[in-house]
Amino acid sequence: MNLYKTIPALAGMLFSFSALVGQTQVGDPRESHQLEIRRASSPIVMDGLLGEAAWDEAAVATEFWQKYPTDGVPAAKRTEVRMTYDDRFLYISAVCYDSGEYVVQTLKRDSRFFDGDAFGVVIDPVNRRTNGFLFGVSPYNVQSEDLLSQNSFGRLNFSWDNRWFSEVTRFDDRWIVEMAIPFKTLRFETGLQTWGINFFRNDLKANQYHSWTPMPVNFNLTDLGYTGALTWDAPPQKTGTNVSVIPYLRTSLYKDKEAADPGVDSELDAGVDAKLALTSSLNLDLTVNPDFSQVDVDVQQTNLTRFSLNFPERRPFFLENNDLFTSFGTPPARPIFTRRMGLDENRMPVPILFGARLSGNVGNRLRVGLLNLQTKAEEGRNGQNYTIATFNQSVLKRSLIKGYVTNRQAVVKGEGFDYNDYGRNAGLEFNYLNLSGTWNVFGGLHLSDKPDIGLGTFRNLAVQHSGRNLNFFVDYFGIDTEYYADIGFIPRLDNYDAANDTIVHLGYEHLYSRVGYTWRPEGDKAVISHGFALQNRQDWQVDWTFNERASALNYEVRFRNTSQLQLSLEDNDTRLLFATRFTDAEPLPPGKYTYRAASLGYNSDTRKSIAFEGGMQTGGFYNGTLNSFVAGLTYRVQPWGNFSLALEQNYLRLPGPYGSADLTLINQRSEVNFSNKLFWTTFLQYNTQADNFNINSRLQWRFAPMSDLFLVYTDNYLSTPFLQVNRNRGVVLKLNYWFTF
Repeated sequence: MNLYKTIPALAGMLFSFSALVGQTQVGDPRESHQLEIRRASSPIVMDGLLGEAAWDEAAVATEFWQKYPTDGVPAAKRTEVRMTYDDRFLYISAVCYDSGEYVVQTLKRDSRFFDGDAFGVVIDPVNRRTNGFLFGVSPYNVQSEDLLSQNSFGRLNFSWDNRWFSEVTRFDDRWIVEMAIPFKTLRFETGLQTWGINFFRNDLKANQYHSWTPMPVNFNLTDLGYTGALTWDAPPQKTGTNVSVIPYLRTSLYKDKEAADPGVDSELDAGVDAKLALTSSLNLDLTVNPDFSQVDVDVQQTNLTRFSLNFPERRPFFLENNDLFTSFGTPPARPIFTRRMGLDENRMPVPILFGARLSGNVGNRLRVGLLNLQTKAEEGRNGQNYTIATFNQSVLKRSLIKGYVTNRQAVVKGEGFDYNDYGRNAGLEFNYLNLSGTWNVFGGLHLSDKPDIGLGTFRNLAVQHSGRNLNFFVDYFGIDTEYYADIGFIPRLDNYDAANDTIVHLGYEHLYSRVGYTWRPEGDKAVISHGFALQNRQDWQVDWTFNERASALNYEVRFRNTSQLQLSLEDNDTRLLFATRFTDAEPLPPGKYTYRAASLGYNSDTRKSIAFEGGMQTGGFYNGTLNSFVAGLTYRVQPWGNFSLALEQNYLRLPGPYGSADLTLINQRSEVNFSNKLFWTTFLQYNTQADNFNINSRLQWRFAPMSDLFLVYTDNYLSTPFLQVNRNRGVVLKLNYWFTF
């Protein structure tokens, strides 16, 4: 197969097919759903009662539609939304008629928002359907907020934090929410008469989601393509400076019993973050000596693959506007992955001296991102300077032209930059999304440059269709052996040769396809949907010599009571290029391995106080067998407590000298919310593959808006026997305060 003939042919096929069956949106919600907003005639008192004259005079958005599990029908419960404003705030009120009983998972901010009853608003202040904001409140006045972007495809992490205000009152037949969002919190273009707007409700008792604008069941509630129009009586103006300074003070004690000198290390440290609004839509974030000791620990995973696992980014400085930096390429091949900065290969922190990030809108069609980060140079380990520059240019209705440039430059202690130790990358992508969001076609070309290696390329091209019933995704990418991504995550590039104890860097060609069909029975039946999917992944070496294939047939049924059942059949054909070790015994030799497996999983009703999940997989694994079992139990005491226990057990059996392994992973998590300002979370993890038992316990007191006191305790033991051999132990006390000017 000739690469240079294949790529143009594939590109032509995908774009022609997209044009042939492209689907336009039936009726623009911004024409059918419009809400006028007028300046408040009287001051708004945030009490959740709506007693002011300004609310009586405001236009009302009502007649919501059911979005899930069935779209196209009026919502069963009434919701009334009003909006007004003054010089400083955008005000939103909602009267949510209900029975007075609610499903509430937690009192913790930004946690499990879509798993409980809530009211939310989607705001598109540049009116381009490409990026915006989400603000949401539960019946217990628990706030959640996030940035929305076309790049995120509806995947939210609720990482964006800012100060805004809300109050809630609950009655027997309704609950009322008032929200006050400072204009200086929103990034908008002055002079725009019309914004995009939508409102929605989570009604978990009935397992329903409602939307003000009619929204197809196959899209997310936060999809920016289905917003209505918010028409201002006068365009809002910038409200002066928006500067926030968030200093922190941290003290800690740490003892490493595995170190040569296992004494107790004490530390007193301080740092500061700052957020500066350069314009109403462009922000500058600065950090000096940042500390992330309060961030959730990684959820450990059992690794039975030949490559590194991907752990998600959790550090707040890297999460805000993350889509501007990390949406390039196609999973799992990402040329930018921010976890490569400030963490070593063992996921341990590397001291960061300072960082700066510029992000936001320049005009209503251009988003930009610029990030620079400097880690500390120490004896035996160079520091690193990281720079990333990106842009998203909006074209057509909802499409983007995206580009980036990155540079990693080594810094030697006492000497400065090492100009012979660097990694540089650049890329350009086009992302076509039709107005209704049913068709997404994207592709790009990426380059890398490293000393003594030269230029390497990475090409990607994909088409995705998200129909009401039929959906499919086809993705191709090819990576040269000369391609490197020092600030990226592309796991298959580095292959471990167990026979020679070395890493071999090899490029590859990849083709993934998935086609699925969802059938939704009509009427009020126990089953909401049946989903069938066939997927296939194939990888070749750079000369198109076959390397690996994995095919699967999946079936999923969703029940009205929120429970789910999954079934999967898999078939694998792998040609190992190098000796590979999965146990402590001899590694498997290179060669051909074919094997099959089947899996079954079930999740119970998540609204119940006790919920459980379980699953099993059985079948072949290379030239042996693998039997896996997972089980989980969650107990919820509404609204203050969540207690969960999860178990994963793997029994790996390989023939002859290749050995066997019994791998156990146990997670136990306890969350106690004393109020919506005081939280205690304890996470226990027992992992025999990593030979570690970890305890992480964190007390958080939000004593003022966006200001916290953290007390964090960590402990690690050898897993066998973990109660007798302590590895290290630490305790951290951290205080941060949010000043706004």
